[in-house]
Amino acid sequence: MKRPLTLFLSLLPGLAGALSLDLPGNATLEADVTETPGIYEMPIGPWREDGMPILSEQGNLRQQAWRINGARLTTAQILLPLRAQLTEDGFDILFECQTEGCGGFDFRFATRVVDAPDMHVDLGDFRYLAAERTGDEGTELVSLLISRSAQAGHVQLTRVGPAEETDAIGTATGQALSSALPAGTLPAPTDLAARLERTGHAVLTDLTFETGSAQLGSGSFASLDALAVYLAAHPERRVALVGHTDSVGALEGNISLSRRRAGSVLERLVSDYGVPRRQLEAEGMGYLAPVASNLTEDGREANRRVEVIMLSTD
Repeated sequence: MKRPLTLFLSLLPGLAGALSLDLPGNATLEADVTETPGIYEMPIGPWREDGMPILSEQGNLRQQAWRINGARLTTAQILLPLRAQLTEDGFDILFECQTEGCGGFDFRFATRVVDAPDMHVDLGDFRYLAAERTGDEGTELVSLLISRSAQAGHVQLTRVGPAEETDAIGTATGQALSSALPAGTLPAPTDLAARLERTGHAVLTDLTFETGSAQLGSGSFASLDALAVYLAAHPERRVALVGHTDSVGALEGNISLSRRRAGSVLERLVSDYGVPRRQLEAEGMGYLAPVASNLTEDGREANRRVEVIMLSTD
């Protein structure tokens, strides 16, 4: 029986606490496989003709495949919020790649993947991420494989480590793909660099847009000053600018508006601040990642934002 809403793993005593990776409310669980004990050989580099680097760990192994029915999200839009939550929960990102950068066909078939049709991988459009976290109980490995079909998005999560506190699958409220900052706790622009270093993502809190428009307001913004300084000091790093909206209107229109707003911020950083375009990309999540309730005006205002997410450090 398919279960709705959330990909939930209650993790280890002694680690940073339970990890709950939220998916949109129309997501369904297609496969849930456990092996106790199990061995996971997690790729931590691209496939090459001379081999593919792996990190092997033995412990309780769990692999889940999820389908986001009818979603219009790109693989990047699905992955970025999940990546942000992993880093906030204390995971170190060991490797991430996209399609040919992973090794394409060869990477896919050298990687442990749930059998079709439970997990679909488009060989021309997939993303992969490998992460590690170590605590008092031992080391935990987690990987994400994201792809799409014509009708849906597909997410595979593989986790191996010490015994979980519980093997239950929980459910979310439908306020999905959220890193969920409580209302009123958005960081000040001057805290941006520190928050990026600490959690891997930060909200650009002072940006303003024309009503109903994707055009960034005129004038200077302290958050963009801080981000430009940070990127200049770390030219090896890349970030994604991710736009978000409130829940008013259709999803498709909100995703388009949020992506265009993120693109407007990207162009301002390039044109006015001289940030190299190679350090930036722009995505839009629409209303799928709220930080507050959309039932109040204050909550809707908090949800209308652009967030910066760390992509790489090399």
